[in-house]
Amino acid sequence: MPKPLKVALQMDPIASVDIDGDTTFRIGEEAQARGHELFYYTPDRLAFQEGRVTARGWPLELRREKGNHYSLGEEQEVDLSTMDVVWLRQDPPFDMGYITTTHLLDMIHPGTLVVNDSFWVRNYPEKLLVLEFADLTPPTAIARDLATLRSFRDRHGDIILKPLYGNGGAGVFKLHSEDGNLASLHEMFSGINREPLIVQKFLPAVTRGDKRVLLVDGAPVGAINRVPAKGETRSNMHVGGRAEKVELTARDREICARIGPLLKEKGQILVGIDVIGDWLTEINVTSPTGIQELERFDGINVAAKIWEAIEAKRG
Repeated sequence: MPKPLKVALQMDPIASVDIDGDTTFRIGEEAQARGHELFYYTPDRLAFQEGRVTARGWPLELRREKGNHYSLGEEQEVDLSTMDVVWLRQDPPFDMGYITTTHLLDMIHPGTLVVNDSFWVRNYPEKLLVLEFADLTPPTAIARDLATLRSFRDRHGDIILKPLYGNGGAGVFKLHSEDGNLASLHEMFSGINREPLIVQKFLPAVTRGDKRVLLVDGAPVGAINRVPAKGETRSNMHVGGRAEKVELTARDREICARIGPLLKEKGQILVGIDVIGDWLTEINVTSPTGIQELERFDGINVAAKIWEAIEAKRG
């Protein structure tokens, strides 16, 4: 058996997770099965206090019982440098609140192993890291300027327009080559924040699914296919996409072979990439999902592979 580890989960509220789909729940469940001790807190309870990085939270026990899936111990303040592992697992949006948590967690790593490495989570947002692999991706532009977005659509026809730091399919629009809404959408997004937008050439293959490939410590462990609901362009399960069993293709493995060494080098232990047809569209490092669906389809214990990688790093 591995040496017991003290593990902190920095995550969204535990009460509302779907125990049949939530990846963080599965990670915690497997940690508990391996004899590790869990502590839970939400990002708003993370703090820096006179040289210490602390969190106010609770000892946590998980159960696979709907409506009774967790118990909390007494609330306490913990110095996170006393933990063996801290999981950075809250969902985006990748805003300044999120970025601040990565700066604070940098201060305890690598004495405490932060998963995924918070420095590189901050420097590798999902829709930006792919830009380093332009030959693997569909035509892509990042811009705030409407003329640039129009020029891109003029060159490529149908496009997908989405917020640069969004998640879960929120704010994703398909615009055909003559769609009159580009200026209105640009105006709407500009009124919300000062961030650029990302625009990609639309890939018709998305109707056959948007594949989520999971990598553990840089190596692919399997994939699920997410098929859009009827009348939808988006395949995210948050918006009604359906998960299907799928095999890794030679192209999937080629993509993973290109990006895997970088992910491993930068401490990105759990990563989910999105592949449509033959093209890489995102590299998700902040809070990737899909473990439970993959485990059900392929009969493999992905969570165990993750913990084996972590336990090896902790000696």
